[in-house]
Amino acid sequence: MYSGTTVFSQLMQQLPWWRFQTMVNRYRGDYKVKTFRCAEQFRVMAFAQLTYRESLRDIESCLRAVSGKLYHLGIHSRVSRNNLSVANETRDWRIYSYFAQTLIPEAKRLYANEPLLPDLDATVYALDSTVIDLCLSLFPWAHFCRTKGAVKMHTLLNLAGNIPEYILITDGKRSDASALDHILPVPGAYYVMDRGYLDFKRLYLLHSLKAYFVTRARSNLQFQRIYSHPSERDCGILCDQTIFLTGVQTARYYPKYLRRIKYRDQENRTLVFLTNDFSLPPVTVAELFKGRWNIEIFFKWIKQNLRIKSFYGTSLNAVQTQIWIGITVYLLIAIIKKRLKIEASLYNILQVLSVSLFEKIPILQAFQQADTSLKTLSPPNQLMLWN
Repeated sequence: MYSGTTVFSQLMQQLPWWRFQTMVNRYRGDYKVKTFRCAEQFRVMAFAQLTYRESLRDIESCLRAVSGKLYHLGIHSRVSRNNLSVANETRDWRIYSYFAQTLIPEAKRLYANEPLLPDLDATVYALDSTVIDLCLSLFPWAHFCRTKGAVKMHTLLNLAGNIPEYILITDGKRSDASALDHILPVPGAYYVMDRGYLDFKRLYLLHSLKAYFVTRARSNLQFQRIYSHPSERDCGILCDQTIFLTGVQTARYYPKYLRRIKYRDQENRTLVFLTNDFSLPPVTVAELFKGRWNIEIFFKWIKQNLRIKSFYGTSLNAVQTQIWIGITVYLLIAIIKKRLKIEASLYNILQVLSVSLFEKIPILQAFQQADTSLKTLSPPNQLMLWN
């Protein structure tokens, strides 16, 4: 009979706690704190994410029901609504932000060999944002419109494994294109974006730093055609042109040539792409933009399966803390999927873990005891990031 640690403890052992303590020391998270330190706060909030707890009262009731097991989970203090609320309001959210970012290199390494495009040997990023609606009367700092509050989560997603490499949380009024100011471009990498990021001044900076971009053109784009390349109409390529911009501002902001590709997809929709890469086949450019859909799936998945749409606190610090711990849990599940060679999807892994956290069995055994065809656990309309 297995007499080791619980599944939750085994999960927490996968995390680099020495890095967490480095962040706590840097931002003085445990300064003058005698009980319920940052590490305990993180464990409680991770439990809430893994089991999708509805409120502080819900978290308190569930953990008090298993109070005899909490010490072995690394929670040595009494868990109460007040302790958790004060911690979320006062502990610097950057502790959890930088801790999540320490997991990204390991996730990138594990998913480095994930297939992307057969004829493209480069890193591909998708950049987009999602809006999380909030009640303006409860979150008065979350400016969005006159009667509605919201925060935006700007995300740079590495499409090899769908790993979020950069996340910026702002109020709902912040423009999408402004997120480009916070990204350090990787030379030779591709950045795939929708029309919200069509800011030629910022795109020219990407070009100057030897990075490539693929985005959609607006219908009122002012340009002049320089050259038309042969098009592959049987593949949906209606035209492949070299252009330069003729608008008063756009020509000044982006003085170099651009490539314009008009593409008709299988649903008979016509899309116009702009890119600064003149070497890729036009069909590959269309496939790159199609891969951008993965970031939409990522947003829907975390909203459906993690607790980031409703919050346990109303301050900006509490909201940031909860979102970043949710992202940490997402990265942790992605990492153990590869480390332990679990064949199940992320959705199924999360479902199995949510009902076995306090079991004293090896993590892999939890999945062996589940139905052998774990794919049947998910409803047909469930969005999947991994098969």
